[in-house]
Amino acid sequence: MKVAICDEERESSSLLVCLIQQQEPECEVVCFHNSRQFLESGQHFDILLLDIQMEEMRGIEVARAIRMKDDNTILIFVTALKEYVPEAFDVSAFHYLLKPIVPEKFCKVFENACKEVHRLESSEEGQLFFHTKTKSFTLQKKDILYVESRKRKVDIHTSGEAHTVYATMQSMEERLGEDFYRCHRGYLVNLAYVSEYGEGTIRLQNGETIYVAREKYSEFVKAYTQYRARTGSGKAAGHGK
Repeated sequence: MKVAICDEERESSSLLVCLIQQQEPECEVVCFHNSRQFLESGQHFDILLLDIQMEEMRGIEVARAIRMKDDNTILIFVTALKEYVPEAFDVSAFHYLLKPIVPEKFCKVFENACKEVHRLESSEEGQLFFHTKTKSFTLQKKDILYVESRKRKVDIHTSGEAHTVYATMQSMEERLGEDFYRCHRGYLVNLAYVSEYGEGTIRLQNGETIYVAREKYSEFVKAYTQYRARTGSGKAAGHGK
């Protein structure tokens, strides 16, 4: 997830960066200290934290410029000015936070903004966008076999390769939706690829085996049965010995 901060006050920007990194360490955060610098970057950001009171161009004008070409950026005004709330609604602002920043309030608003980003992603034909320090890429949900936890990272396994990204299993569970099941603390499986299962393991159609927690087994069987009924899948997976 890419987050931009456009604020001439460097102290305010630094505080926001710290709060974001504590809450969502996998986010890429880019700071811009004037409106011209931000607009000339030409980059797309999932979330924009924008001050209103800037010298070269007011934040409201920046927001209007963004909305002319990008309706999906989640826009949060972070400003000391109260009087622009009505104009903020005109540019479909997600929230309007007043300075000085209250960390608890900001963290709640940012959490909700992240959920909205994930909701938008899931509505775009099953595509998920990922950004790391070295590359950006998109995956189709239907191509993901399973997700494996690696502490602060996850491995996203497809039929061809595995992609490692900074993310939590909880966030991946939210992004992937009901066709995936958290069968184990360390595994999230695409129910479409289940070939065989038994107490302790799930075998996938490509021959790989992942774990299912003992306390999750009954719930997994129920979720898989509901998935088949919901999707009208063909032959059911068998029970392993």
